[in-house]
Amino acid sequence: MGPSLPHVERPLSRRDALIRGGAEFGGVALSWLLGRDAHAAGAKAADPLAAKQPHHAAKAKSVIFLFMEGGPSHIDLFDPKPLLNKLHGQKLPGTFKPVILAMGENDAPLMGCKRTFKQHGKGGLWFSDWLPHLATRADDLAVVRSCWMDGINHSGGVCQMNTGSVLAGRPSLGSWVSYGLGTENTNLPAFVVMQDNAAPVVNGPRNWGAGFMPAVYQGTRLNAGPEPIPNLHTPSGVGNVRQKQKLEFLAKLNQRHAEARPEQTELDARIRAYELAFRMQAEAPDAVDLSKESAETLALYGADEKETETFGRQCLLARRLVERGVRFVQLYHGAGSKWDSHSGLDKNHAALCKSMDKPVAGLLADLKRRGLLDSTLVVWGGEFGRTPQSEQGNGRDHNPYGFTMLMAGAGVRGGRAYGATDELGLHAVEDRLHVHDLHATWLHLLGADHMKLVYKHKGRPERPTLNEGEPFTRLVTG
Repeated sequence: MGPSLPHVERPLSRRDALIRGGAEFGGVALSWLLGRDAHAAGAKAADPLAAKQPHHAAKAKSVIFLFMEGGPSHIDLFDPKPLLNKLHGQKLPGTFKPVILAMGENDAPLMGCKRTFKQHGKGGLWFSDWLPHLATRADDLAVVRSCWMDGINHSGGVCQMNTGSVLAGRPSLGSWVSYGLGTENTNLPAFVVMQDNAAPVVNGPRNWGAGFMPAVYQGTRLNAGPEPIPNLHTPSGVGNVRQKQKLEFLAKLNQRHAEARPEQTELDARIRAYELAFRMQAEAPDAVDLSKESAETLALYGADEKETETFGRQCLLARRLVERGVRFVQLYHGAGSKWDSHSGLDKNHAALCKSMDKPVAGLLADLKRRGLLDSTLVVWGGEFGRTPQSEQGNGRDHNPYGFTMLMAGAGVRGGRAYGATDELGLHAVEDRLHVHDLHATWLHLLGADHMKLVYKHKGRPERPTLNEGEPFTRLVTG
């Protein structure tokens, strides 16, 4: 045998460049999916989203986070303040610690609440007349009135409520959950995000991004409307044999492309996303098909009414997703900071409550009757609350110093209020819970210890709560 010829690199032809470039966008590692060879088995074993053992016994398997973007007014919804009405039109008394307000109107007069409050449920929780449906679920809800955070503006507030920090760049809570616990259903995304309208959420995709973690842990956004996942079905003109051969070939190209670029986690996430897309062709159509729900269930969520249809369908879809093993579902209501009510609070909140109240109550009722509420943590809240001071005569400014969050399910003691704000609803004063405490509590319910959930970034151990916070276990049964 003669000497081997030297290896000669040749320039890529246009055909080769198109094939390699297109492979990234269309590749699905079918051999990995079907477990056809040893490499497939090894890849599956190394799946970063495989289900993992929790640190301790978990109360929750899944989370549904109902995010009211813009900052709902706690003192007009859940935290009545009779003194505020008595002092309407007066300045903040000197006995109350002053605050820095986002819009700078620190000397604005106090504005009373026009709502009618009534007590509901065995625990006598207070709900305003804007929330007639949610009030019927009082015994399922824990009303935490003593939350506080550091973000005074929407960008910092939304960022901290999602990532624990007012500064961008850290992983979202959903990404930490995906990283720490994985998913119980590899045919659907582990972390799903939906918005009730097309307006941009403050900070955009960074709210559900993976930060310094591999991009595979980021959230998957589904669309609003009747087709949450577009282009999900295989074209009718493509047969199974052709589809199989094409995907096997593209899988090899994808594998070769990725192996040469191991440091590019976005590339790996893109490839895994297409692998997931292929698997979703089998399961996702059923998961997002609301036509299989009864008329009674659709009516329960308000999915059959104009004002509640969009959020009602998304709440129902959230139930169908956690029912199928999705770990973290986040719904943005009022996307585009529509809960922000610097003026016209009465009109603003009345319309938003109308579109949200029945769907959320329906979600809680449906989860409970299906036995899912015991294993699903439902969280309701925004990035902060609103001030007792008026703004522009009929609105309220941002209040990160004291606001309300709701929790239900997964071992949470319902029918009770926890913590308190002062007599005007300005400052959290009793059982104060920072965002880090809230995140630690939600992770605790999922079986994750926030101090043991560690990701090494540049040699430094990073944790979801920035090494701060404690779980508020008083609201947990058992």
